[in-house]
Amino acid sequence: MAVTGLILVSFVCVHLLGNLSLFAGADAINTYAAKLQSLGPIVWIFRAVMLAVFAVHVGFGIQLTVQNNAARPVGYLQKVNERSTFSSRSMIVTGGVLFIFIVWHLAHFTGHVGVDTAKFAGAAADGHFDVYGMVTTAFSSAFYFILYAVGMACLFLHLAHGVGSFFQSLGLTSECTLDGVGVFGKAVSFILLVGYFAVIICGAVKA
Repeated sequence: MAVTGLILVSFVCVHLLGNLSLFAGADAINTYAAKLQSLGPIVWIFRAVMLAVFAVHVGFGIQLTVQNNAARPVGYLQKVNERSTFSSRSMIVTGGVLFIFIVWHLAHFTGHVGVDTAKFAGAAADGHFDVYGMVTTAFSSAFYFILYAVGMACLFLHLAHGVGSFFQSLGLTSECTLDGVGVFGKAVSFILLVGYFAVIICGAVKA
């Protein structure tokens, strides 16, 4: 689970870098999108691999939750969470929300579900699909803005614990480094949260 998590976090970081091209304007993000599409089958192979990694990660998450519940079939009379945090206790919930969100995200921006493709097809300055117009139109909608904001909030909560637990899973932490690893995980997740929220806000403002 640690390995699949690392792969997914790496993708989230790279994906953010691409999305930040929105700040450079229509030409920048449309050119970026056109270059990706020009890779043809390579893009779809990459997407298939990432979906497989994501499916394995989800499977491990469900398996771990079932095992933890089975190990303690009778609940504690009084449960004291000395080390656990809200993000660690809600991993299965935030993970489930992220699963639904990612499926929708792919359907929306890749499959163009709910998108007026006739409006954006060939509308970019270079004749390609106007990704800039599609993104800004989406985020100018209160529904999409809130939907993506909730998704990013869940991503923050999930990574706030997940990044730190990666090091724990590999046995790279000790009593001396545990708190520092936790802070590092929260810092990484916060940076990603700010970055993705900035993209959402930028899309809404530029609409």
